[in-house]
Amino acid sequence: MKILACTDGSEQSRKALKEAAKIAECFNGEVTVIYVEDFIPYPTEIGPYFSEEFFRQLEERNKEDSARIIADAVKIFEEQKIQVKTILKKGHPSETVSRVASEGGFEMVVIGSRGLGGLKKLLLGSVSNAVAQSIEANVLIVK
Repeated sequence: MKILACTDGSEQSRKALKEAAKIAECFNGEVTVIYVEDFIPYPTEIGPYFSEEFFRQLEERNKEDSARIIADAVKIFEEQKIQVKTILKKGHPSETVSRVASEGGFEMVVIGSRGLGGLKKLLLGSVSNAVAQSIEANVLIVK
Protein backbone atom coordinates (compact mmCIF):
# COMPACT_ATOMS: atom_id res chain seq x y z
CA MET A 1 0.00 0.00 0.00
CA LYS A 2 1.36 3.41 -0.99
CA ILE A 3 0.67 5.96 1.74
CA LEU A 4 1.13 9.72 1.48
CA ALA A 5 1.45 11.17 5.00
CA CYS A 6 1.03 14.94 5.26
CA THR A 7 2.77 17.16 7.77
CA ASP A 8 2.83 20.84 8.59
CA GLY A 9 4.69 20.61 11.88
CA SER A 10 1.54 20.87 14.01
CA GLU A 11 0.52 18.48 16.77
CA GLN A 12 -2.41 17.30 14.63
CA SER A 13 -0.08 16.37 11.82
CA ARG A 14 2.15 14.46 14.28
CA LYS A 15 -0.91 12.42 15.25
CA ALA A 16 -1.59 11.78 11.57
CA LEU A 17 2.00 10.65 11.01
CA LYS A 18 1.74 8.21 13.92
CA GLU A 19 -1.46 6.76 12.43
CA ALA A 20 0.24 6.45 9.05
CA ALA A 21 3.07 4.54 10.75
CA LYS A 22 0.57 2.13 12.34
CA ILE A 23 -1.11 1.51 9.00
CA ALA A 24 2.20 1.04 7.22
CA GLU A 25 3.31 -1.43 9.87
CA CYS A 26 0.10 -3.49 9.55
CA PHE A 27 0.01 -3.54 5.76
CA ASN A 28 3.73 -3.41 4.98
CA GLY A 29 3.07 -0.01 3.46
CA GLU A 30 5.36 2.25 1.52
CA VAL A 31 5.28 5.70 3.14
CA THR A 32 6.09 9.08 1.68
CA VAL A 33 5.89 12.19 3.87
CA ILE A 34 4.97 15.45 2.18
CA TYR A 35 5.44 18.97 3.47
CA VAL A 36 4.17 21.91 1.47
CA GLU A 37 6.25 24.97 2.17
CA ASP A 38 4.67 28.40 2.34
CA PHE A 39 4.78 30.28 -0.91
CA ILE A 40 6.72 33.52 -0.59
CA PRO A 41 5.89 36.13 -3.23
CA TYR A 42 8.65 37.96 -5.00
CA PRO A 43 9.14 41.59 -3.94
CA THR A 44 7.83 42.79 -7.30
CA GLU A 45 4.50 41.02 -6.63
CA ILE A 46 3.64 43.01 -3.51
CA GLY A 47 5.23 46.35 -4.18
CA PRO A 48 8.19 48.28 -2.80
CA TYR A 49 7.23 47.98 0.88
CA PHE A 50 9.74 45.29 1.80
CA SER A 51 13.39 45.01 0.91
CA GLU A 52 14.92 42.15 -1.02
CA GLU A 53 16.93 41.38 2.13
CA PHE A 54 13.67 40.87 4.02
CA PHE A 55 12.56 38.30 1.43
CA ARG A 56 15.95 36.59 1.45
CA GLN A 57 15.75 36.19 5.24
CA LEU A 58 12.17 34.96 5.01
CA GLU A 59 13.17 32.38 2.41
CA GLU A 60 16.10 31.23 4.56
CA ARG A 61 13.85 30.83 7.59
CA ASN A 62 11.37 28.88 5.46
CA LYS A 63 14.14 26.47 4.40
CA GLU A 64 15.22 25.95 8.01
CA ASP A 65 11.63 25.35 9.16
CA SER A 66 11.04 22.93 6.28
CA ALA A 67 14.15 20.91 7.10
CA ARG A 68 13.16 20.71 10.78
CA ILE A 69 9.57 19.69 10.03
CA ILE A 70 10.64 16.98 7.57
CA ALA A 71 13.31 15.67 9.98
CA ASP A 72 10.79 15.49 12.85
CA ALA A 73 8.37 13.57 10.63
CA VAL A 74 11.01 11.11 9.49
CA LYS A 75 11.92 10.35 13.13
CA ILE A 76 8.41 9.06 13.78
CA PHE A 77 8.82 6.42 11.09
CA GLU A 78 12.44 5.60 11.90
CA GLU A 79 11.43 4.88 15.51
CA GLN A 80 9.08 2.21 14.15
CA LYS A 81 11.73 0.90 11.72
CA ILE A 82 9.61 1.97 8.74
CA GLN A 83 11.38 3.23 5.65
CA VAL A 84 10.12 6.60 4.52
CA LYS A 85 10.62 8.88 1.55
CA THR A 86 10.10 12.62 1.68
CA ILE A 87 8.68 15.24 -0.65
CA LEU A 88 9.08 18.97 -0.15
CA LYS A 89 6.98 21.24 -2.36
CA LYS A 90 6.00 24.88 -2.49
CA GLY A 91 2.49 26.02 -3.18
CA HIS A 92 -1.08 25.87 -1.98
CA PRO A 93 -1.25 22.93 0.47
CA SER A 94 -4.49 21.24 -0.62
CA GLU A 95 -3.81 21.65 -4.35
CA THR A 96 -0.24 20.41 -4.00
CA VAL A 97 -1.11 17.40 -1.83
CA SER A 98 -3.96 16.46 -4.17
CA ARG A 99 -1.74 16.69 -7.25
CA VAL A 100 1.08 14.68 -5.67
CA ALA A 101 -1.36 12.03 -4.40
CA SER A 102 -2.96 11.62 -7.83
CA GLU A 103 0.22 11.73 -9.88
CA GLY A 104 2.08 9.44 -7.47
CA GLY A 105 -0.55 6.72 -7.48
CA PHE A 106 -0.97 6.79 -3.71
CA GLU A 107 -3.68 4.50 -2.36
CA MET A 108 -4.14 6.42 0.88
CA VAL A 109 -3.52 9.94 2.14
CA VAL A 110 -3.23 10.46 5.89
CA ILE A 111 -3.71 14.03 7.06
CA GLY A 112 -4.52 15.85 10.29
CA SER A 113 -7.95 17.39 10.68
CA ARG A 114 -6.49 20.76 11.54
CA GLY A 115 -3.10 22.20 10.92
CA LEU A 116 -1.44 25.28 12.24
CA GLY A 117 -4.69 27.20 11.78
CA GLY A 118 -5.08 30.91 12.37
CA LEU A 119 -5.03 33.22 9.39
CA LYS A 120 -3.71 30.43 7.15
CA LYS A 121 -6.83 28.35 7.84
CA LEU A 122 -9.13 31.32 7.28
CA LEU A 123 -7.53 32.13 3.94
CA LEU A 124 -7.03 28.60 2.65
CA GLY A 125 -10.01 26.79 4.13
CA SER A 126 -9.75 23.26 5.41
CA VAL A 127 -6.85 21.53 3.70
CA SER A 128 -7.96 18.08 4.82
CA ASN A 129 -11.49 18.61 3.52
CA ALA A 130 -10.25 19.96 0.19
CA VAL A 131 -7.91 16.99 -0.26
CA ALA A 132 -10.65 14.49 0.64
CA GLN A 133 -13.00 16.06 -1.92
CA SER A 134 -10.52 16.28 -4.77
CA ILE A 135 -8.79 12.89 -5.03
CA GLU A 136 -9.82 9.32 -5.78
CA ALA A 137 -7.61 7.72 -3.13
CA ASN A 138 -8.83 6.97 0.38
CA VAL A 139 -8.21 9.81 2.81
CA LEU A 140 -7.82 9.26 6.53
CA ILE A 141 -8.42 12.48 8.43
CA VAL A 142 -6.96 12.13 11.92
CA LYS A 143 -8.49 14.10 14.81
